[in-house]
Amino acid sequence: MAKNSEGAPIAAKVAAEIEAWLRHLNAERHLSPKTTEAYRRDVEQFLHFLAEHCGGAPSLKDLAALAPADVRAFLAARRADDIGSRSLMRSLAGIRAFGRFLERSGKGSLAALVAVRGPKLGKTLPRPLPIDAAKRIADPALAAGDGRGAWIHARDAAVLGLLYGCGLRVSEALGVKRSEFDGRDVLTVTGKGRKQRMVPLIAPVAKLIADYIALCPHELPADGPLFVGAKGGPLSPRLVQLAMARLRGALGLGANATPHALRHSFATHLLAGGGDLRAIQELLGHASLSTTQIYTAVDAERLIEAYRSAHPRA
Repeated sequence: MAKNSEGAPIAAKVAAEIEAWLRHLNAERHLSPKTTEAYRRDVEQFLHFLAEHCGGAPSLKDLAALAPADVRAFLAARRADDIGSRSLMRSLAGIRAFGRFLERSGKGSLAALVAVRGPKLGKTLPRPLPIDAAKRIADPALAAGDGRGAWIHARDAAVLGLLYGCGLRVSEALGVKRSEFDGRDVLTVTGKGRKQRMVPLIAPVAKLIADYIALCPHELPADGPLFVGAKGGPLSPRLVQLAMARLRGALGLGANATPHALRHSFATHLLAGGGDLRAIQELLGHASLSTTQIYTAVDAERLIEAYRSAHPRA
């Protein structure tokens, strides 16, 4: 009898299937370690609940015989622990992914899991920055005088410039290798699932990167990261968050002005300027157009707000 991360028992064959599933996620779907760990945690929480709910650690046979009522009872128990709808939906997605893995190998059934509807999610829209603020966020002069070196200011400006100028995730910007910045007007980016895409590198962003490279005191090997920390190692995402936090005060922005908000701003401002939704999907690296379509709601909300504030009959 194996045990989960909280010490609760898990049937040995079920534990073996979990490990095989996680190896599959790593090898075939190239999920990040944090994502696979979250999936493990979700499944183990479900198994821990079933052990108490059914009077013992469930076997593979027990999992195949689950009823929708068992799944609903799990969701109700998590809700009673004050778990929000978004976390519940993510948890259910992880459990369903494990169910699909068992079903494909003939060791389980997904019927009970797909029969239960996930919790309704409240409508939350990305909050882009105002255009003027987004354009100024990559100005190295804004952070000058804080005691850090000029090359650090140039580095932060280059990273933030990439987030807004190319619509990158922080992990994508920090994953760019030195060899990938070669003077061309395109950049190869590795996104989720190790999928690569080409993004246009506009001249102002290319200049920010070139300025940073010229000032950087550390050697930047071709196969190493383009952006490095103060001691020459890979730049931490936390330092990008801190750089953005410093600029919020200078620009009078709220707490919603995060590095990821620059990606939202990129998409929203492109759409407002007449950009094609399919092209924006490609630039962002979204697998589904439905993910990109949320920005149409952001743009519609902006237009309604402009109408309300300017129309004499509003």
